[in-house]
Amino acid sequence: MSTLSDLVYAQGRSSEADVEWLHRLAGDGQLLADLAFADIVIWVPTDDDSFIAVAHTRPSGAATLFYRDIVGDRVRPQWRTQVRDAFTQLRIVDSASPDWFEETPTRVRAVPILRAQGSEDTGTTVIGVLTRHTNLGEARTPSRQQITFNDCADDLFGMIASADFPDLAAPTSPRRGAPRASDGLIRLDVDGVTTFASPNALSAFNRLGFDEELEGEPLIEVATALLPASRQFDESLPIVMAGRAPWRADIEARGVTVSLRTIPLKDHGTRIGAIVLCRDVTEIRHQEQELITKDATIREIHHRVKNNLQTVASLLRIQSRRTHSDEARDALTQAMRRVSAIAVVHDTLSEGLAQNVDFDDVFDRVLKLVAEVAASPNTRARTRKTGTFGTLPSEYATPLALALTELVTNAVEHGLADKEGEVEIIAERTDDQLGVRVRDTGVGLPEGQVGRGLGTQIVRTLIQGELSGTIDWHTLVGSGTEVTIEIPLRYIDRRVT
Repeated sequence: MSTLSDLVYAQGRSSEADVEWLHRLAGDGQLLADLAFADIVIWVPTDDDSFIAVAHTRPSGAATLFYRDIVGDRVRPQWRTQVRDAFTQLRIVDSASPDWFEETPTRVRAVPILRAQGSEDTGTTVIGVLTRHTNLGEARTPSRQQITFNDCADDLFGMIASADFPDLAAPTSPRRGAPRASDGLIRLDVDGVTTFASPNALSAFNRLGFDEELEGEPLIEVATALLPASRQFDESLPIVMAGRAPWRADIEARGVTVSLRTIPLKDHGTRIGAIVLCRDVTEIRHQEQELITKDATIREIHHRVKNNLQTVASLLRIQSRRTHSDEARDALTQAMRRVSAIAVVHDTLSEGLAQNVDFDDVFDRVLKLVAEVAASPNTRARTRKTGTFGTLPSEYATPLALALTELVTNAVEHGLADKEGEVEIIAERTDDQLGVRVRDTGVGLPEGQVGRGLGTQIVRTLIQGELSGTIDWHTLVGSGTEVTIEIPLRYIDRRVT
């Protein structure tokens, strides 16, 4: 399915600023749909004097009219005139009589979407139309909450038509558990006094310790009375509670956390009140804290494992220097190198919260380590990496780092033994697979013959068994050896977040 940006840019009439504005408006599509108890559709103009739908949100508390996705569809003939009038006349246009859609009576409202110009220009420009499609087939006597919700929706529609909503100064990407209209809604007047509180909003404040009625009370005073005097609170909380700025904050009392979001209401730029959405996020915040603690613990474990592996590598290095057998010394040196490669992965994981690693960074460190350890006094090996590995989960980073360590080591120790040459590692990542080639300018292998040592067995086991990939050795034309690795990304991408 095409994204909003793709659909808007495809029309060739919108700027980056228009797309950003439409994205922010579409981000609040669920709020508008829930307040209006109606489907919300965003349209942008096309070159042939029509309109195309770029976003659609269904209401969570009412029956939808559109059972099939209409994003990407052109505006239907029955709405075209109404949508065009809203776009060209810069005014809200309501359907004169019930509009029938698939044998269902509906009421349609078309709202021009105006975008505020930059800070140097205080003007506005029309960039699209928002339509509200209300299902009249299930109409019943509205409750006080539904009337208030509809009034709030009408205020927001008016703000859309005057470029006052969305507000680009409002914070984006809210924390998990952002409040919705159904979670709890409080309506404030221009002085910050509560004129309406939904049952869910009242319940949230009851859990915080407020046992009275919210209506008629200044919300900032209610919050101040709830907060423990000795506890530091969110600095943005007074602004949110007064309804003066589009902001978010958390209020905590009695072991309960309520998330708040304020949307100031304006009438042609003049503030007339505010909507405060609230949601009890106590359990969500506890889970977040547990995740932070768990992440810190995992990082500490990786750090300790790295330290332990480095200790083991040091012991192996000391032992290799004291042994008098060349064969034993080589075996200890190879074991030390393998342990050090694993330590690099754990060191990288200990530096961040994510359990995914930038493998290019890991391999750059491993490559430097391998080149220093593997080269003999009579060997001058140059190593070079081209291409990008990208991000890999830790369970894939470790076997791949070990496998490449073995391959580069073999290329330096055997392919370039007692000579000067180059080892090149080429990474090629596509949507479907990760390909790696390790090639050297050494003596090469007899065609069809592959080493049978421990290193080769380790590489085969890691690539084929751990990574579900394939590996192949062959001699380059002229001289040298090339090892080709292919790893299907479907096994990797589902683990990368």
